[in-house]
Amino acid sequence: MRDYLVFQLYGPLAAWGDIAVGETRPSALMPTKSAILGLLAAALGIRRPDTAHDEADRVVLEAAHAALDDGYGLAVKVECPGLPLSDYHTAQVPSSGKGKNRMVFPTRRDELTRLPRHDLNTILSRREYRQDAYCAVALWARAGAPHALNVLRDALHAPVFPLYLGRKSCPPALPLAPRVISAPDVETAVAGVSLAAVIVGLEGSWKGWQPHAWLREVRPVLLWDTDAETGLTPEESHARRDQPASRRRWQFAVRTEHHAHLRGQR
Repeated sequence: MRDYLVFQLYGPLAAWGDIAVGETRPSALMPTKSAILGLLAAALGIRRPDTAHDEADRVVLEAAHAALDDGYGLAVKVECPGLPLSDYHTAQVPSSGKGKNRMVFPTRRDELTRLPRHDLNTILSRREYRQDAYCAVALWARAGAPHALNVLRDALHAPVFPLYLGRKSCPPALPLAPRVISAPDVETAVAGVSLAAVIVGLEGSWKGWQPHAWLREVRPVLLWDTDAETGLTPEESHARRDQPASRRRWQFAVRTEHHAHLRGQR
């Protein structure tokens, strides 16, 4: 038996950042480990290293994020990967200068009025999202985990910073409903977290309600770290570059993730 922190993730939009080349910012079909760890860090109130006040503060924040990465194993049950959405996106990053000549723009109006138009540095990109994606997440503590699972659960109930599904424009549309449970394997741990259960809860007053045909036909996919306790045989194994290595250099390490379909779960 092992203790697991389980919770759900659902939103009208989600963006699970994948390897980005050029102006295209793709989204993976399932949550990345860096996205889940970022969500936990936000709940705990751990700031991003690029907001550090000085180098010493940056080192402390980098260490806190690294401890989250090393301290927990991850499994994700994907019931609905969602439909793709592509957004043609423009952004402007005004030149602010350096040293004593560095300018601060408190408002968007300041950016537009204090600089000539050619210094607004317009960037064009295409950003991908997933619509109506639903998944269940299970975490287990490894040796040296910086926080007990109960602490993570309480933080998700009352997060310090806003939580979002990959990008700030993608807030959760359902409560995460985090809880700590004991289970013999990871597939049992996530069995009770499902979209069908959410719908039943919302429509519980409807006597004789049955899941819609498309929901009955769903075959969830479970993805898990190599140290998971599971009775499943991997159907596929992939190397995903989604393990945070350095926020300063925007680098990610590779981890191995196993995949298998779940039978008898919705």
